Amino acid sequence: MGPLGFSTTESARLLLFGVLALSVVLAEQEGENLSGLSNNPDKAIFAVRENGTTCLMVEFAVRFLVPYDVLALNGIDLITEQASFTLPLGAEIEGKCASTESEIHISWKNREYILRIYFSKEFREKGVEVWKISKVQFVYDTSETSHFINAYNPGKHTASTHRLSALVTPAGQSFVCTAQQTLTLISSDHQKGITMSMYDIQIQPFDIASDFMFSEPYKCITDQRERLEETLPLILGFILGLIIIITLTVYHFHLKLTATQPQFPRDTSMYKNM
Repeated sequence: MGPLGFSTTESARLLLFGVLALSVVLAEQEGENLSGLSNNPDKAIFAVRENGTTCLMVEFAVRFLVPYDVLALNGIDLITEQASFTLPLGAEIEGKCASTESEIHISWKNREYILRIYFSKEFREKGVEVWKISKVQFVYDTSETSHFINAYNPGKHTASTHRLSALVTPAGQSFVCTAQQTLTLISSDHQKGITMSMYDIQIQPFDIASDFMFSEPYKCITDQRERLEETLPLILGFILGLIIIITLTVYHFHLKLTATQPQFPRDTSMYKNM
């Protein structure tokens, strides 16, 4: 028996429990809102940190388009209105980080609105490891009158994606996209479709090497295509100009060679004897 009346086995269990509890405390994760550092008034910057080190970063602007019902003027029929609003920069942040799964929860208006984004890692063909957005949930309250005016039967609803695989990015890199990326979520409010549009995006949920610093960017296909469309006319113009220069140069040398060729006198004797 130990000095406090515990057996050796019980003391070992208590010690193990204390170590586990300490590890939970040491692995504390906290969210930080860094939107004040953004140069874009519409773009939010959020981070999740574990043990004082950044493990997830999200930088984007988000707009929601949420349909809801209102009572028609006849007091009988229902008509559908659209609430349009953006993700506020002053939102509160929570999150979790792990080796193959992570998530960020963004809430505002006293948690009347909650956006949850879930990330996961997986291996694709040829053993290539990637990360992606695997699920998005959006909780909203139609009794909140700043966006939902005269909503019929107001209350809280949850909208979710279904079998999502979005923003697929090679592991160890951050996803970057200026172009708009749109997701559709299905709401518990009569299966209404909610549109969530993200733009000016940079996201990295895993493998952040430096604190508050994104890793190497992986540009989205849309941005790559737009960049190609911008540079293609320049490339074609350069090639065309080069062809014209080469043609003129060859023609110039041809004229020069022709001009310097020796001119032999014509033999007219055969004409005199005729």
